[in-house]
Amino acid sequence: MITITTPTGDIGRQVLDRVLDSGEAARVIVRDPSRLPKQVRAKAEVVEGSHAEPATIAKALEGADRLFWLVPPPGFRDAGPARRYYIDFTRAAAREAASRGVRMVHVTSLGRGYQGAAGLLSAALDMDELIESTGVQDRALALPFFMENLLRQVQSITEQGVFSMANTPDQPLLTVATRDVAATAADLLLDTTWSGQARVPLVSPDILTPRAMAEIISQTLGRTVRYQEVPLTDCRARMVQSGASPTLAQDMADMVNAQNNGIYDAEPHNPTSTAATGFREWCQDVLKPIVHS
Repeated sequence: MITITTPTGDIGRQVLDRVLDSGEAARVIVRDPSRLPKQVRAKAEVVEGSHAEPATIAKALEGADRLFWLVPPPGFRDAGPARRYYIDFTRAAAREAASRGVRMVHVTSLGRGYQGAAGLLSAALDMDELIESTGVQDRALALPFFMENLLRQVQSITEQGVFSMANTPDQPLLTVATRDVAATAADLLLDTTWSGQARVPLVSPDILTPRAMAEIISQTLGRTVRYQEVPLTDCRARMVQSGASPTLAQDMADMVNAQNNGIYDAEPHNPTSTAATGFREWCQDVLKPIVHS
């Protein structure tokens, strides 16, 4: 039995589809079961609740031998320190999995070894240490910037021909497509031969700056799209003005600052870490159909 968290999220949904297609028994944890497609409710066991709750995770792991773990983003308005959020959310699951002999596949950040504050990325790396401390058998998917983050800017790309972030225009930013994350996670969940603890870095085959990404987007869409850098101070202020807690806004700013300082290069990644999807392919397969819809 494979227990899957965040089954309505971008990555969790894709992991669940792959597991169900394999014929393996699956169980999902979800706050609102009505958000699950009918075909999923027909095939998978459903445990209602939050996977941060000890009672919910204990119920969801009963009789299971594998767990896909992903911590959802912190609440926009009431977020406290990211580290506390990640650790508190994960503590019960890691201990429960270890005590039951459940193997974990979990999503985290690339960048172990980075010296400095990295906001949400530091929190994810601290979560890894917590998971490892329990002795649970685990594979940590160490990931850089998601290509899908750019989908939040489809309106700006379509209407204004621009996408903007606080990342330095000419600083390489490692990326990965969520479909590659899901494929790797599903493969590990379905593979019953591995044991112990290990990190699995996963990055796209091309290394691009935000400015180079804009060029590829322009070529793919057949129209000019430029990259616009937003100062970190402005980015933080806009988040607070939009209702984010000051703590979350600072954690986000620290994360981008770490990306600008090369956090993803702090952790070794080699040809075995290369994901299947390049940025140009992702633009063609994912971004272009959405822009043109």
